Amino acid sequence: DEAGPVEATEHWEIHRAAPDYADQSSGNELLETGIKVIDLMCPFAKGGKVGLFGGAGVGKTVNMLELINNIATEHAGLSVFAGVGERTREGNDFYHEMAEAGVIQLESLKDSKVAMVYGQMNEPPGNRLRVALTGLTMAEYFRDEKDADGKGRDVL
Repeated sequence: DEAGPVEATEHWEIHRAAPDYADQSSGNELLETGIKVIDLMCPFAKGGKVGLFGGAGVGKTVNMLELINNIATEHAGLSVFAGVGERTREGNDFYHEMAEAGVIQLESLKDSKVAMVYGQMNEPPGNRLRVALTGLTMAEYFRDEKDADGKGRDVL
C-alpha cells in the first residue's frame, strides 16, 4: 500500500491458548447483516464465529465486501478481513473497492473501519495458515481494546 512502516506499541502472539468454554460469549442476540438471505436463512449470532467456505468464483469475497460495508455504515462496527489463499488481483481489487466505499480512509488510516491481512495463493501453506491466526488475533485485539466508556468494539 506504500503507506510506510507500521508503527506499533503492542505485539500480540498469534499462537495463544484458547479461552475456556465457560468464558466465551453465549448470547442469543442476532447480528443484522443487511443481506436479506443471510438474515432470513442463516442468521449470524453476535459473539459467534462465522466462516465463508466455498470454491473459486462462487462469491465469497463479494459477500464479505457487502457485509463489511454494511457493518461499517449501519452499525459503526469494525471488520477484519483475512484473505487466506486470495489471488493478488482480487486482494488489490478488494482494497480499492473498500477505499472507494469509504470503509478504508486513505487520508487517515486510523479512521478506517476494516483491517486486512492476506496470504496469497503462491505462498507456502504454513504462511497461509498464519494469515487466519493473524486475522483472528487482530479481531481479538480490536474487541478487547476499550474506548473512553470502557467498552470493547463489535468486530466482524
